[in-house]
Amino acid sequence: MTLGWNVVGVIILTFASIAARSVALAGFGLDSVIEIGASTVVLWELAEVAQARQHRAMQMIGSAFVALCVYLAVQSTIVLVVGFRPHHSPVGIAWTAVTALVMFALATGKARVGAALNNPVLKVEGRVTMIDGILATAVLLGLVLNALVGLWWADPVVGYVILYYAIREARGSLKH
Repeated sequence: MTLGWNVVGVIILTFASIAARSVALAGFGLDSVIEIGASTVVLWELAEVAQARQHRAMQMIGSAFVALCVYLAVQSTIVLVVGFRPHHSPVGIAWTAVTALVMFALATGKARVGAALNNPVLKVEGRVTMIDGILATAVLLGLVLNALVGLWWADPVVGYVILYYAIREARGSLKH
């Protein structure tokens, strides 16, 4: 379900982020790409539970988060320095609101299964999905603040929120 949801989400977020010129939506879309990769890595890892494979899986997830960190740090800073004002995105608002609810439900299920199987990669995948829900909520807040109150800077600030979580996840994944 996570894979399907995020594949659709990447398509929607790509169009919404381009139309709104939103760093937060673009960052969240890239996070969804990482979630797709993480889910694929988990399925690959579950097919064979060798320690070496778990280590490679964790390294792959961590490396994807490092790439997201670089993008968000550069893009959010440029947008703030230049004072670029993103457009409003009703599609982005609707998608991130629904995504937050779906990701929190999926994260809870993954955490239970990961704990039951005592599988570190599946546990990380559950945390990635929980973070996806938190990030969807942050992006939603930034989009709403921009649309309703005109706080244009909320968009790149949300990019930094995503950056913070991406750094945490990159460190955690790369330690394994």
